[in-house]
Amino acid sequence: MGFFVGSEKRCAMESEDNVINELLGEIAGLINQYPKAIEHRAAQIQSTGKDPELVEKLVKAADTMRDSGNLYLTWAKHYAALAEGNTDASSDEDETEDFDI
Repeated sequence: MGFFVGSEKRCAMESEDNVINELLGEIAGLINQYPKAIEHRAAQIQSTGKDPELVEKLVKAADTMRDSGNLYLTWAKHYAALAEGNTDASSDEDETEDFDI
């Protein structure tokens, strides 16, 4: 009976790991899409010839969101690795590749 209890606990933990990894994937996708959407909006405004100051602000905002998103995603990956039991969750990977920087 003890084997089955341990097996059920392991399955529950693996399920939680899957949820965390799925959410991490969703977060990464949204963090990647958001600056692109801001840049797209800036391009739309620029094409009308209206409010060049707003266009400049939006372009800077997209860069800022890309950079801060990278930082956020790096920490999210770190904590996901810790949640999976990886005690050496530090990463030397260059996360900027995720954001076309």
